[in-house]
Amino acid sequence: MAKNKQDQYLTELKTFCWENGFNPEPARAERLAYFAKLVAEKNQKVNLISRRDIDSIIEKHVFISAYITKYVPEKVTRFLDIGTGGGFPGIPLSIMRPDLRGVLVDSTSKKIAAVQHFIDKLKLSNVIAENERVESEAFKEKYKDSFDLIVSRSTVPLIILFRYAIPLVKEKAYLLAMKGGDLTEEFKKAETKYKSHIKKSTIYELSYKPTNVRNKKGKKLVLLELHR
Repeated sequence: MAKNKQDQYLTELKTFCWENGFNPEPARAERLAYFAKLVAEKNQKVNLISRRDIDSIIEKHVFISAYITKYVPEKVTRFLDIGTGGGFPGIPLSIMRPDLRGVLVDSTSKKIAAVQHFIDKLKLSNVIAENERVESEAFKEKYKDSFDLIVSRSTVPLIILFRYAIPLVKEKAYLLAMKGGDLTEEFKKAETKYKSHIKKSTIYELSYKPTNVRNKKGKKLVLLELHR
């Protein structure tokens, strides 16, 4: 894939950022555009994102994953990306917040091999990739009480994310999940079972210019403050 494709991604990314008053440092924006290029190339061999999303990879994957860093609490230090797939949102998060350390986990070996490739190419020293199931005893033992931020873009229901997160978080932590559609029932189920662990909950409408002004795409961000 030619360098001019990366330039195209960078121009598109800058447009979305400018339209939404979100201004990453130039070096970070260039890294995000390079990441988009790497994902698009690798996606020809490994199914990381939907093929029909390739032409909108900046909007649907890279920009939105970087944009949610606006909502990441300032004081967190270590995050876990559950079901990272092609590295979303973990890699954009690690680019935007180099002060954070992170673990990107996925149970599909081909996907995590691709993520490791991206980490190497981007020279990211603050994240590692793990081919594991977060609910496995080995993973829970290795990372018990380790994280103060759990992030996820996977389709796993909130109640399951809670079950995965509780053994892995510190005494105080946050869960940040990107979701779509009506969350009423899903949120109610999670809240009923894990109410004692939830100190505060906020659901943000992820609207953005110019293509999702009134959030017609139904993108939401769930931010929960947890106490183990």
